[in-house]
Amino acid sequence: MVAPTSQTPASKTVLVRVKRQDTPQSAPRWEEFRVPYGEGANVISVLQWIAANPTTASGTPTTPVAWESGCLEEVCGSCTMVINGRVRQSCSALIANIVQEDGSISLEPMSKFPVVRDLAVDRQRMFDNLERVKAWVPIDGTWSLGRGPLESPAAADARYVMSTCMTCGCCLEACPQFEREDDPAKWDSALQGAQVWNQVRLFNMQATGATLADQRLDAVMGEGGIADCGNAQNCVKVCPKEIPLTESIAEIGRQATIRGIKRYLGR
Repeated sequence: MVAPTSQTPASKTVLVRVKRQDTPQSAPRWEEFRVPYGEGANVISVLQWIAANPTTASGTPTTPVAWESGCLEEVCGSCTMVINGRVRQSCSALIANIVQEDGSISLEPMSKFPVVRDLAVDRQRMFDNLERVKAWVPIDGTWSLGRGPLESPAAADARYVMSTCMTCGCCLEACPQFEREDDPAKWDSALQGAQVWNQVRLFNMQATGATLADQRLDAVMGEGGIADCGNAQNCVKVCPKEIPLTESIAEIGRQATIRGIKRYLGR
């Protein structure tokens, strides 16, 4: 959705309250913008308008708001933010559907990740956790590995919904146990979260990926792992892809228990 311009007049305006922060160390502040919008406008188009017209509702010149976005079709996961107090994707948040009774919307960065600037946050912790659990299928090599195992359509369908995870961070923002940790040295012992455990389930279900299943389970059985989940189930409520995260948590908990018994028996 392209922001309204002088050639494409908007029929309505919305008061946009943005929680801003110039640097990771600076104190946050709120700024308000009066933004015109047309039919089908989303939060990204509103931010584009502010970028082209960086003046507050009171007429004070300011800097353009910083935010992240990529695909603009709820696939990349980069435009996640807290909108009207609820974490979600801003590209799929249509203004007509989210404007509040007072004619305003509020935009804040996710609170569980370090702020880079304004609405942009650093989600590196999520990607580091994916690396820890080897969230990939091991097929690399300089030689022919031969024909891989056949996958039934039913098995592929069962895995598909889990593969739609965008690493957007919604599940972690909503989790009451997942706490912000700015020190990368402490990430290994901090709670991993539903996003990681869902990916462990996904790749453990794949025939070739299952060759690393024990290593993945070992990675989620320590401090901050699957046993530390409090089962609040907030994650499944906010997932934009409707991934059955609580099912994944239960399944990985079961697999981890079996793995723990085998390790105890020396198998």
